[in-house]
Amino acid sequence: MRTTLLLSKRVHQLRKAAHLSQQELGEVLGLTHKSISMLESGGRSTTIEKLVLLAEYFHVSTDYLVGITDDPTWRGKEGTSL
Repeated sequence: MRTTLLLSKRVHQLRKAAHLSQQELGEVLGLTHKSISMLESGGRSTTIEKLVLLAEYFHVSTDYLVGITDDPTWRGKEGTSL
């Protein structure tokens, strides 16, 4: 449960910081704005594939998105974050 809540909060914060609408983020992920809204409210989780897309898009680690670490550092495909 804690993981879903942290994921929701962090996706919302990252989306807002990037000045994206839920519609725009949904287009990046292949989801509807309603799905993004539910993700941000904690009403739904996401797949591993979408989690990786989020991490790549926002240049953060998947560990950061799910609350394993508070360090958002993303090292890309050469690193160990993903």
